[in-house]
Amino acid sequence: MLRHSLVVSVALVSLVSRLQGQATAPAQQLGTVHFATSCSSAAQPVFNRAVALLHSFEFRNAIEGFNATLKADPSCGIAYWGLALSAWGNPFAPGIKPEKQIESGLDAVQHARATGSRTPREADYVAAVALLYESARSLDQRSRIVAYQNAMSAVAARYPDDIEASLFYALALAASADPADKTYANQLKAGAILEGLVRRYPDHPGFAHYIIHSYDFPPLAARALNAAHRYSTIAPSVPHALHMPSHTFTRVGRWQESIDTNRRSTAAARRELSGAEELHAADYMMYAYLQTGQDRAARALRESIPQIVTRFDPTRPASAAPPEAGYFAIAAMPARYALERGSWRDAAQLTVKKSPFPYADAITHFARALGAARLGKTVTAKSAIAELQRIRDELTARNEKYWTEQTEIQILGASAWLAYAEGRKVEAVATMRQAAEREDATDKSGITPGPIAPARELLGEMLLEMNQPAEALKQFERTLKTESGRFRTVAGAARAAMAAGNRSTARMYYAQLLKISARGDKPGRAELIPARKTAGGS
Repeated sequence: MLRHSLVVSVALVSLVSRLQGQATAPAQQLGTVHFATSCSSAAQPVFNRAVALLHSFEFRNAIEGFNATLKADPSCGIAYWGLALSAWGNPFAPGIKPEKQIESGLDAVQHARATGSRTPREADYVAAVALLYESARSLDQRSRIVAYQNAMSAVAARYPDDIEASLFYALALAASADPADKTYANQLKAGAILEGLVRRYPDHPGFAHYIIHSYDFPPLAARALNAAHRYSTIAPSVPHALHMPSHTFTRVGRWQESIDTNRRSTAAARRELSGAEELHAADYMMYAYLQTGQDRAARALRESIPQIVTRFDPTRPASAAPPEAGYFAIAAMPARYALERGSWRDAAQLTVKKSPFPYADAITHFARALGAARLGKTVTAKSAIAELQRIRDELTARNEKYWTEQTEIQILGASAWLAYAEGRKVEAVATMRQAAEREDATDKSGITPGPIAPARELLGEMLLEMNQPAEALKQFERTLKTESGRFRTVAGAARAAMAAGNRSTARMYYAQLLKISARGDKPGRAELIPARKTAGGS
């Protein structure tokens, strides 16, 4: 029988501070979590706070919390489960976990086994998380993730009254989903579990957070709007809780809401000295600025990157955004600023800032290749494509299957525009279609708000240049099904419809473009001139 069943609001941290021998800390709002354990009465509230931080992917602070739990009660073996799961980091970050993370997690598992578990339930949690680490040298990461998911399914079934088991099982379901599965079976199952419990626990941070992640896909995103609006109010002290709603807002094209919540997130991340989280939120904010034609604000954000980088220490224990998210954003923001505005010269002149993550470097090579090809600078384009091919081969050797495919899509897109520049137009369209089909078959990672340049949008632009407006319109409209409210896609659809003689459709898209850019710069981008004339805007 559990020795304690203490419900606490983790928003109150003065008790935690005293237990750690510190002065009373300012109150943090993290939500309300109760994870019943057999640990001492002194350790229980410290443990609850650590689990609340874990549910919001504040891994660095969660690790501190679980260590504080062990200080309060060295025999609290379940705290090592928390350390092991925290060591895994963001479960939605694609890519192979570094050896250092595996070693940290394995060390925690070994300590948990050595300390022992006072209850079968706690032993089951430890046994489940051990599956992520103990066979790391003999079993591939994907297989270990699925094994962990199955183990958490068993834990949730064995303890039906344990909402934490249900939460962590739902999280495992969503995180282990195959990006190529367009039925979204795992995500829908996870969402059903979470929605079935959320009304009973409205202040628990895990429900809102994991609902957003489970539905972070174009056909499902609208289901997460309520959770997106609530999460930042449940845990407003957490930078990730302030950022995470923008995943949903981005999917449904609510750009100003994305900007507003990421402003709050970047400010909170700055206070927490969480450089990767600040860069990640800034990338989402950059994307939203560019979709609304707020190019001056986007330029200011781009120019702030060096200052943000001074707060980015990739050697520190990670928060929700791992180091790779920081490197990704550093490369992505300048590339977005150039490509979204159609500034091919700026794109072609981008400088690669080499990082430990080849897929982040690929962003700059891709933008350079596109920009150079659109300018007819084929030598530069070929050089950039060669770099992409080198990165693809390196990722293949590392067994990074997801990023290998993403880089292959970039190679195809860039090669298509190179072929177009060299007059091989039939080949160009065929290659661009191949890129679009492969992109359709996968999905974006949560590390990015959207593709640096959607393949099907690029196909539409190519067809429009080839005077095939009706077919171009189809491609733009297909893009909008997955990339709602994109400025370039809506503008392309309007232009294609007008060229095809479909004035009513053109008016509809031009009106949409004016609505999207209502807060944009004045007079703004060139695409807005025909929009104002056609839709009767001022």
